[in-house]
Amino acid sequence: MIWESFQEIWAVDFEFVANEGRRPDPVCLVAKELRTGRTIRQWRGGFSAAPPYSIGPDSLFVAFYASAELGCHLALGWPLPARILDLYVEFRNAFNGLTLPAGRSLIGALTVFGLDHMPAARKDSMRDLVIAGGPWTADQRLSILNYCEGDVLALEKLLPRMLDRIDLPRALLRGRYMAAAARIEWNGVPIDTGILAQLR
Repeated sequence: MIWESFQEIWAVDFEFVANEGRRPDPVCLVAKELRTGRTIRQWRGGFSAAPPYSIGPDSLFVAFYASAELGCHLALGWPLPARILDLYVEFRNAFNGLTLPAGRSLIGALTVFGLDHMPAARKDSMRDLVIAGGPWTADQRLSILNYCEGDVLALEKLLPRMLDRIDLPRALLRGRYMAAAARIEWNGVPIDTGILAQLR
């Protein structure tokens, strides 16, 4: 059903720096159209002025914890996709209340469905490299882009395995919520910093 409902289906992942209390600062993007295999890779300083993939109602944006990717859209001044499928939310919806062998992360979802994945230690080391904020060498940039693409390829493997558990109309409503969550995170929580300092 999902394949017939959309002209394009894009699996998308960003890497970004987000220091505590700060908005995301995108480092790179990888997106893959799952029918054609067309892959887009962009690095900080070379991001396009608008999303390099279709975000209209005839396209599906697939991510894992989509509010992170959507926060990067907001950081880049890009509009948000019309149709969002968040495999993290759908994974939680399917397995809430159960003890899972590798948690609820992307690695956890891949593990539940018997799919190969990057070792957790490697993922942690790459995440730490990104969070460090650079500057990065040319080799490190390539490694970060390849790591980002690895998550996109994981989404490509995971989506077909999850399809029979996804109620698409309700999943798209949950995706709309993740867009709202991204805007909430972007705007932040209003706080009286003077009183906060006194309380601390």
